[in-house]
Amino acid sequence: MADSSIRPLTGVRVLDLSRVFAGPVAGRILADLGAEVVKVEPPEGDVTRLWGRPVAGLSTYFTQQNLGKEDICVDLTKPEGPALILELAAKADVVVENFRPGVMARFGLDWNALSAVNDRLIMLSISGFGQTGPEAQRAAYASVIHAEVGLIEQDNDQSDGTIPLDVSFSAADVLSGMHGVIAVMGALRLRDHTGVGEHIDMAMMDAMAFSNDNIQSSLDNRFSEKKNGEVWQTVSGPFCIPGGLRWIWHQMTKIHGLTDPTPSDAPVAEKIANRRAIVTDYFCALPDRAAVIDCLDTANLAWGELRELNEVLESPTIVHRETVAQVDNRDGGTRPIIRSPYRVNERTTEDVGVAPHRGEHNHEVLARWLDYDEAQVEQLAKSDVLLADEWAAPGQATPEQGENA
Repeated sequence: MADSSIRPLTGVRVLDLSRVFAGPVAGRILADLGAEVVKVEPPEGDVTRLWGRPVAGLSTYFTQQNLGKEDICVDLTKPEGPALILELAAKADVVVENFRPGVMARFGLDWNALSAVNDRLIMLSISGFGQTGPEAQRAAYASVIHAEVGLIEQDNDQSDGTIPLDVSFSAADVLSGMHGVIAVMGALRLRDHTGVGEHIDMAMMDAMAFSNDNIQSSLDNRFSEKKNGEVWQTVSGPFCIPGGLRWIWHQMTKIHGLTDPTPSDAPVAEKIANRRAIVTDYFCALPDRAAVIDCLDTANLAWGELRELNEVLESPTIVHRETVAQVDNRDGGTRPIIRSPYRVNERTTEDVGVAPHRGEHNHEVLARWLDYDEAQVEQLAKSDVLLADEWAAPGQATPEQGENA
Protein backbone atom coordinates (compact mmCIF):
# COMPACT_ATOMS: atom_id res chain seq x y z
CA MET A 1 0.00 0.00 0.00
CA ALA A 2 1.24 3.48 -0.86
CA ASP A 3 2.43 5.77 1.93
CA SER A 4 -0.69 7.83 2.72
CA SER A 5 1.42 10.52 4.41
CA ILE A 6 2.80 11.55 1.00
CA ARG A 7 0.43 13.96 -0.70
CA PRO A 8 0.46 15.23 -4.32
CA LEU A 9 2.62 18.29 -3.59
CA THR A 10 4.78 16.93 -0.79
CA GLY A 11 8.24 18.50 -1.09
CA VAL A 12 7.08 21.62 -2.93
CA ARG A 13 7.98 24.91 -1.21
CA VAL A 14 5.63 27.87 -1.65
CA LEU A 15 6.25 31.49 -0.65
CA ASP A 16 2.81 33.09 -0.36
CA LEU A 17 2.98 36.91 -0.46
CA SER A 18 -0.74 37.27 -1.18
CA ARG A 19 -3.49 38.74 0.96
CA VAL A 20 -7.28 38.87 1.29
CA PHE A 21 -8.77 36.06 -0.83
CA ALA A 22 -7.78 35.06 -4.39
CA GLY A 23 -4.10 34.51 -3.56
CA PRO A 24 -4.60 33.08 -0.07
CA VAL A 25 -7.16 30.54 -1.29
CA ALA A 26 -4.59 29.36 -3.86
CA GLY A 27 -2.04 29.01 -1.06
CA ARG A 28 -4.56 27.14 1.10
CA ILE A 29 -5.24 24.64 -1.69
CA LEU A 30 -1.52 24.13 -2.29
CA ALA A 31 -1.04 23.52 1.45
CA ASP A 32 -3.93 21.04 1.54
CA LEU A 33 -2.32 19.18 -1.35
CA GLY A 34 0.84 18.79 0.70
CA ALA A 35 3.03 21.77 -0.21
CA GLU A 36 5.06 23.58 2.45
CA VAL A 37 3.46 27.03 2.33
CA VAL A 38 4.97 30.05 4.11
CA LYS A 39 2.76 33.13 4.25
CA VAL A 40 4.61 36.45 4.18
CA GLU A 41 2.66 39.22 5.93
CA PRO A 42 3.32 42.95 6.16
CA PRO A 43 3.67 44.62 9.58
CA GLU A 44 -0.03 45.55 9.64
CA GLY A 45 -1.00 41.97 8.84
CA ASP A 46 -3.49 40.62 6.33
CA VAL A 47 -6.67 42.70 6.63
CA THR A 48 -8.77 39.53 6.81
CA ARG A 49 -7.45 39.00 10.34
CA LEU A 50 -10.09 41.59 11.25
CA TRP A 51 -12.98 39.88 9.42
CA GLY A 52 -15.27 37.67 11.48
CA ARG A 53 -15.15 36.49 15.07
CA PRO A 54 -11.60 36.83 16.44
CA VAL A 55 -10.32 34.22 18.88
CA ALA A 56 -6.72 34.31 20.09
CA GLY A 57 -5.94 36.87 17.40
CA LEU A 58 -7.38 34.75 14.56
CA SER A 59 -10.60 35.60 12.74
CA THR A 60 -12.87 33.03 11.16
CA TYR A 61 -12.24 34.35 7.65
CA PHE A 62 -8.45 34.44 8.01
CA THR A 63 -8.45 30.97 9.52
CA GLN A 64 -10.40 29.47 6.62
CA GLN A 65 -8.04 30.85 3.95
CA ASN A 66 -4.73 30.28 5.75
CA LEU A 67 -4.94 26.89 7.42
CA GLY A 68 -1.85 24.77 7.21
CA LYS A 69 0.52 27.65 6.43
CA GLU A 70 3.50 28.91 8.36
CA ASP A 71 3.89 32.67 8.77
CA ILE A 72 6.69 35.19 8.71
CA CYS A 73 6.18 38.93 9.01
CA VAL A 74 8.50 41.07 6.88
CA ASP A 75 8.57 44.83 6.41
CA LEU A 76 9.23 45.30 2.69
CA THR A 77 9.72 49.03 3.12
CA LYS A 78 13.04 48.33 4.86
CA PRO A 79 15.93 47.68 2.45
CA GLU A 80 16.62 44.36 4.14
CA GLY A 81 13.01 43.22 3.61
CA PRO A 82 13.09 42.62 -0.16
CA ALA A 83 16.61 41.22 0.17
CA LEU A 84 15.27 38.61 2.61
CA ILE A 85 12.45 37.70 0.21
CA LEU A 86 14.97 37.22 -2.59
CA GLU A 87 16.91 34.82 -0.39
CA LEU A 88 13.74 32.86 0.34
CA ALA A 89 12.67 32.88 -3.31
CA ALA A 90 15.98 31.31 -4.21
CA LYS A 91 14.93 28.31 -2.11
CA ALA A 92 11.27 28.21 -3.20
CA ASP A 93 9.50 26.28 -5.93
CA VAL A 94 6.53 28.66 -6.14
CA VAL A 95 5.81 32.29 -5.29
CA VAL A 96 2.18 33.45 -5.07
CA GLU A 97 1.26 37.16 -5.15
CA ASN A 98 -1.86 39.20 -5.89
CA PHE A 99 -0.63 42.78 -5.64
CA ARG A 100 -1.74 45.29 -8.23
CA PRO A 101 0.64 45.06 -11.23
CA GLY A 102 3.79 47.09 -10.63
CA VAL A 103 3.87 46.76 -6.83
CA MET A 104 6.25 43.80 -6.83
CA ALA A 105 8.55 45.69 -9.21
CA ARG A 106 8.67 48.68 -6.83
CA PHE A 107 10.05 46.35 -4.17
CA GLY A 108 12.51 44.82 -6.63
CA LEU A 109 10.62 41.54 -6.48
CA ASP A 110 9.12 41.26 -9.97
CA TRP A 111 9.47 38.19 -12.17
CA ASN A 112 12.78 39.31 -13.66
CA ALA A 113 14.32 39.81 -10.22
CA LEU A 114 12.98 36.56 -8.76
CA SER A 115 13.82 34.37 -11.74
CA ALA A 116 17.33 35.83 -11.74
CA VAL A 117 18.00 34.25 -8.34
CA ASN A 118 16.09 31.04 -9.14
CA ASP A 119 15.51 30.05 -12.75
CA ARG A 120 13.41 27.05 -11.61
CA LEU A 121 10.93 29.29 -9.79
CA ILE A 122 7.24 29.34 -10.71
CA MET A 123 5.49 32.63 -9.97
CA LEU A 124 1.70 32.92 -9.81
CA SER A 125 0.53 36.53 -10.18
CA ILE A 126 -3.22 37.01 -9.74
CA SER A 127 -4.69 40.38 -10.72
CA GLY A 128 -8.03 41.71 -11.87
CA PHE A 129 -7.18 42.60 -15.46
CA GLY A 130 -3.78 41.04 -16.11
CA GLN A 131 -0.19 42.20 -15.70
CA THR A 132 -0.29 44.33 -18.86
CA GLY A 133 -2.95 46.04 -20.93
CA PRO A 134 -5.19 49.11 -20.85
CA GLU A 135 -6.89 48.17 -17.56
CA ALA A 136 -4.02 46.52 -15.69
CA GLN A 137 -3.92 49.25 -13.04
CA ARG A 138 -7.62 49.15 -12.19
CA ALA A 139 -8.56 48.08 -8.68
CA ALA A 140 -10.32 44.73 -8.85
CA TYR A 141 -12.59 43.20 -6.25
CA ALA A 142 -14.78 40.18 -6.88
CA SER A 143 -17.93 42.25 -7.37
CA VAL A 144 -16.17 44.43 -9.97
CA ILE A 145 -15.28 41.34 -12.01
CA HIS A 146 -18.75 39.84 -11.55
CA ALA A 147 -20.29 42.98 -13.02
CA GLU A 148 -17.96 43.05 -16.01
CA VAL A 149 -18.40 39.39 -17.00
CA GLY A 150 -22.19 39.46 -16.92
CA LEU A 151 -22.85 37.67 -13.63
CA ILE A 152 -25.07 40.49 -12.33
CA GLU A 153 -28.24 40.20 -14.37
CA GLN A 154 -29.76 43.48 -15.45
CA ASP A 155 -33.52 43.92 -15.47
CA ASN A 156 -34.47 46.75 -17.78
CA ASP A 157 -37.87 47.03 -16.09
CA GLN A 158 -37.07 48.33 -12.61
CA SER A 159 -40.38 50.09 -12.06
CA ASP A 160 -40.80 48.27 -8.77
CA GLY A 161 -37.66 49.89 -7.39
CA THR A 162 -35.54 46.73 -7.35
CA ILE A 163 -31.92 46.89 -8.41
CA PRO A 164 -29.62 44.14 -9.69
CA LEU A 165 -27.70 42.33 -6.96
CA ASP A 166 -24.27 40.75 -7.02
CA VAL A 167 -23.93 36.99 -6.62
CA SER A 168 -23.74 36.08 -2.96
CA PHE A 169 -20.13 34.83 -2.78
CA SER A 170 -16.75 35.91 -4.09
CA ALA A 171 -16.81 33.70 -7.17
CA ALA A 172 -14.09 35.64 -9.00
CA ASP A 173 -11.65 35.22 -6.10
CA VAL A 174 -12.35 31.52 -5.60
CA LEU A 175 -12.22 30.62 -9.29
CA SER A 176 -9.10 32.66 -10.10
CA GLY A 177 -7.37 31.07 -7.11
CA MET A 178 -8.40 27.59 -8.23
CA HIS A 179 -7.38 28.20 -11.85
CA GLY A 180 -4.11 29.59 -10.49
CA VAL A 181 -3.43 26.34 -8.64
CA ILE A 182 -4.14 24.33 -11.80
CA ALA A 183 -1.67 26.51 -13.69
CA VAL A 184 0.94 26.08 -10.95
CA MET A 185 0.65 22.30 -11.06
CA GLY A 186 0.91 22.40 -14.85
CA ALA A 187 4.02 24.58 -14.58
CA LEU A 188 5.57 22.20 -12.06
CA ARG A 189 5.05 19.35 -14.51
CA LEU A 190 6.45 21.44 -17.37
CA ARG A 191 9.50 22.22 -15.24
CA ASP A 192 10.13 18.49 -14.99
CA HIS A 193 10.70 18.55 -18.75
CA THR A 194 12.39 21.92 -19.27
CA GLY A 195 14.22 22.47 -15.98
CA VAL A 196 13.07 26.10 -15.81
CA GLY A 197 10.19 27.93 -14.17
CA GLU A 198 7.33 30.00 -15.54
CA HIS A 199 5.52 33.25 -14.73
CA ILE A 200 1.76 32.68 -14.60
CA ASP A 201 -0.32 35.79 -15.38
CA MET A 202 -3.76 34.91 -13.98
CA ALA A 203 -6.34 37.61 -14.70
CA MET A 204 -9.59 37.33 -12.78
CA MET A 205 -11.38 38.58 -15.90
CA ASP A 206 -10.01 35.64 -17.90
CA ALA A 207 -10.90 33.13 -15.19
CA MET A 208 -14.46 34.38 -14.95
CA ALA A 209 -14.98 34.72 -18.70
CA PHE A 210 -13.93 31.08 -18.98
CA SER A 211 -16.17 30.05 -16.07
CA ASN A 212 -19.32 31.90 -17.18
CA ASP A 213 -20.84 29.41 -19.63
CA ASN A 214 -23.56 31.88 -20.62
CA ILE A 215 -20.92 33.90 -22.46
CA GLN A 216 -20.54 31.01 -24.89
CA SER A 217 -24.05 31.64 -26.22
CA SER A 218 -23.25 35.30 -26.80
CA LEU A 219 -20.27 34.52 -29.03
CA ASP A 220 -22.61 33.92 -31.98
CA ASN A 221 -25.30 36.37 -30.80
CA ARG A 222 -27.59 33.49 -29.91
CA PHE A 223 -29.03 33.13 -26.43
CA SER A 224 -30.52 29.76 -25.56
CA GLU A 225 -33.23 29.07 -23.04
CA LYS A 226 -32.14 29.66 -19.47
CA LYS A 227 -30.05 26.71 -18.29
CA ASN A 228 -29.81 27.56 -14.61
CA GLY A 229 -32.36 26.53 -12.05
CA GLU A 230 -35.72 28.16 -11.39
CA VAL A 231 -37.42 28.30 -8.03
CA TRP A 232 -40.85 26.70 -7.76
CA GLN A 233 -43.18 26.81 -4.78
CA THR A 234 -44.35 23.46 -3.42
CA VAL A 235 -46.33 22.22 -0.44
CA SER A 236 -42.97 21.71 1.30
CA GLY A 237 -41.54 25.12 0.48
CA PRO A 238 -39.42 26.32 -2.45
CA PHE A 239 -37.49 23.87 -4.63
CA CYS A 240 -34.93 24.72 -7.31
CA ILE A 241 -35.41 22.77 -10.54
CA PRO A 242 -32.76 23.05 -13.28
CA GLY A 243 -33.90 23.70 -16.83
CA GLY A 244 -36.45 26.04 -18.32
CA LEU A 245 -40.22 25.83 -18.28
CA ARG A 246 -40.29 24.02 -21.64
CA TRP A 247 -38.41 21.01 -20.25
CA ILE A 248 -40.28 20.97 -16.95
CA TRP A 249 -43.66 21.21 -18.70
CA HIS A 250 -42.69 18.42 -21.13
CA GLN A 251 -41.78 16.07 -18.28
CA MET A 252 -44.80 16.93 -16.14
CA THR A 253 -47.22 16.35 -19.03
CA LYS A 254 -45.50 13.15 -20.12
CA ILE A 255 -45.12 11.56 -16.67
CA HIS A 256 -47.86 13.12 -14.54
CA GLY A 257 -50.46 13.87 -17.20
CA LEU A 258 -50.75 17.64 -16.73
CA THR A 259 -52.74 19.39 -19.43
CA ASP A 260 -53.14 23.01 -20.50
CA PRO A 261 -56.67 24.20 -21.39
CA THR A 262 -55.34 27.46 -22.82
CA PRO A 263 -56.52 27.94 -26.43
CA SER A 264 -53.81 27.19 -28.99
CA ASP A 265 -54.14 30.65 -30.47
CA ALA A 266 -53.64 32.42 -27.12
CA PRO A 267 -50.65 34.78 -26.77
CA VAL A 268 -47.38 33.09 -25.83
CA ALA A 269 -47.13 35.09 -22.60
CA GLU A 270 -50.55 33.80 -21.54
CA LYS A 271 -49.57 30.20 -22.26
CA ILE A 272 -46.39 30.56 -20.23
CA ALA A 273 -48.22 32.11 -17.28
CA ASN A 274 -50.91 29.42 -17.33
CA ARG A 275 -48.45 26.56 -17.52
CA ARG A 276 -46.44 27.95 -14.64
CA ALA A 277 -49.62 28.21 -12.59
CA ILE A 278 -50.68 24.64 -13.48
CA VAL A 279 -47.31 23.18 -12.44
CA THR A 280 -47.19 25.24 -9.24
CA ASP A 281 -50.74 24.25 -8.29
CA TYR A 282 -49.82 20.61 -8.84
CA PHE A 283 -46.74 20.87 -6.60
CA CYS A 284 -48.72 22.66 -3.89
CA ALA A 285 -51.54 20.09 -3.96
CA LEU A 286 -49.21 17.21 -3.11
CA PRO A 287 -49.53 15.94 0.48
CA ASP A 288 -45.98 16.45 1.79
CA ARG A 289 -42.24 16.81 1.10
CA ALA A 290 -41.81 13.11 0.35
CA ALA A 291 -44.50 13.33 -2.31
CA VAL A 292 -42.83 16.37 -3.90
CA ILE A 293 -39.51 14.55 -4.11
CA ASP A 294 -41.17 11.41 -5.51
CA CYS A 295 -42.98 13.53 -8.11
CA LEU A 296 -39.75 15.18 -9.27
CA ASP A 297 -37.70 11.98 -9.23
CA THR A 298 -40.37 10.13 -11.22
CA ALA A 299 -40.38 12.93 -13.80
CA ASN A 300 -36.57 12.79 -14.02
CA LEU A 301 -36.34 16.38 -12.79
CA ALA A 302 -33.30 17.16 -10.68
CA TRP A 303 -34.13 19.22 -7.62
CA GLY A 304 -32.59 21.14 -4.76
CA GLU A 305 -34.15 22.49 -1.61
CA LEU A 306 -33.38 26.13 -0.88
CA ARG A 307 -31.29 26.41 2.25
CA GLU A 308 -30.30 29.43 4.26
CA LEU A 309 -26.56 29.74 4.89
CA ASN A 310 -26.99 28.56 8.47
CA GLU A 311 -28.68 25.39 7.16
CA VAL A 312 -26.10 24.40 4.54
CA LEU A 313 -23.90 22.43 6.92
CA GLU A 314 -26.91 20.26 7.84
CA SER A 315 -26.82 18.74 4.34
CA PRO A 316 -26.78 14.91 4.61
CA THR A 317 -23.93 14.81 2.09
CA ILE A 318 -21.83 17.37 3.97
CA VAL A 319 -22.42 15.50 7.23
CA HIS A 320 -21.60 12.13 5.66
CA ARG A 321 -18.43 13.38 3.97
CA GLU A 322 -17.28 15.22 7.11
CA THR A 323 -16.81 18.37 5.06
CA VAL A 324 -16.65 20.41 8.26
CA ALA A 325 -13.58 19.91 10.43
CA GLN A 326 -12.89 21.18 13.91
CA VAL A 327 -9.49 22.85 14.15
CA ASP A 328 -7.43 24.16 17.03
CA ASN A 329 -8.63 27.65 17.97
CA ARG A 330 -5.24 28.44 19.51
CA ASP A 331 -6.95 29.18 22.84
CA GLY A 332 -7.64 25.64 24.06
CA GLY A 333 -10.87 25.31 22.09
CA THR A 334 -11.80 24.50 18.51
CA ARG A 335 -13.63 26.15 15.65
CA PRO A 336 -15.32 24.70 12.55
CA ILE A 337 -13.80 25.17 9.10
CA ILE A 338 -14.56 23.80 5.64
CA ARG A 339 -12.18 21.18 4.30
CA SER A 340 -10.83 21.40 0.77
CA PRO A 341 -12.77 19.06 -1.52
CA TYR A 342 -9.75 16.99 -2.59
CA ARG A 343 -9.98 13.29 -1.81
CA VAL A 344 -7.57 10.99 -3.63
CA ASN A 345 -7.87 7.44 -2.31
CA GLU A 346 -6.76 7.57 1.31
CA ARG A 347 -4.93 10.88 0.81
CA THR A 348 -7.54 13.28 2.15
CA THR A 349 -7.28 16.76 3.65
CA GLU A 350 -8.12 15.49 7.13
CA ASP A 351 -5.06 17.06 8.75
CA VAL A 352 -5.72 20.68 7.78
CA GLY A 353 -3.44 22.12 10.46
CA VAL A 354 -4.04 25.49 12.11
CA ALA A 355 -3.98 29.10 11.01
CA PRO A 356 -0.75 30.92 11.87
CA HIS A 357 -0.25 34.03 13.94
CA ARG A 358 1.56 36.90 12.28
CA GLY A 359 5.28 36.19 12.29
CA GLU A 360 4.80 33.01 14.30
CA HIS A 361 7.36 31.04 12.31
CA ASN A 362 10.03 33.66 11.71
CA HIS A 363 12.69 31.63 13.44
CA GLU A 364 11.69 28.20 12.16
CA VAL A 365 11.35 29.20 8.50
CA LEU A 366 14.57 31.19 8.30
CA ALA A 367 16.47 28.41 10.05
CA ARG A 368 15.03 25.69 7.82
CA TRP A 369 15.10 27.53 4.49
CA LEU A 370 18.21 29.73 4.89
CA ASP A 371 20.17 28.14 7.76
CA TYR A 372 19.91 31.38 9.77
CA ASP A 373 21.03 31.11 13.37
CA GLU A 374 19.32 32.79 16.32
CA ALA A 375 21.63 35.81 16.21
CA GLN A 376 20.80 36.55 12.57
CA VAL A 377 17.07 36.32 13.19
CA GLU A 378 17.27 38.48 16.29
CA GLN A 379 19.21 41.13 14.39
CA LEU A 380 16.43 41.34 11.78
CA ALA A 381 13.89 41.62 14.60
CA LYS A 382 15.82 44.42 16.29
CA SER A 383 15.97 46.27 12.95
CA ASP A 384 12.17 45.99 12.59
CA VAL A 385 12.58 44.02 9.37
CA LEU A 386 11.22 40.84 10.89
CA LEU A 387 8.18 41.30 13.12
CA ALA A 388 5.68 39.26 15.09
CA ASP A 389 2.59 39.99 17.12
CA GLU A 390 1.68 39.26 20.71
CA TRP A 391 0.37 35.81 19.80
CA ALA A 392 3.70 34.64 18.34
CA ALA A 393 5.54 31.73 19.87
CA PRO A 394 7.89 32.42 22.81
CA GLY A 395 11.29 33.74 21.82
CA GLN A 396 10.10 35.66 18.78
CA ALA A 397 9.83 39.39 18.31
CA THR A 398 6.98 41.05 20.21
CA PRO A 399 5.35 44.51 19.93
CA GLU A 400 7.70 45.75 22.62
CA GLN A 401 10.66 44.65 20.49
CA GLY A 402 10.05 47.10 17.68
CA GLU A 403 6.54 46.42 16.38
CA ASN A 404 5.57 49.28 14.05
CA ALA A 405 2.19 48.08 12.84
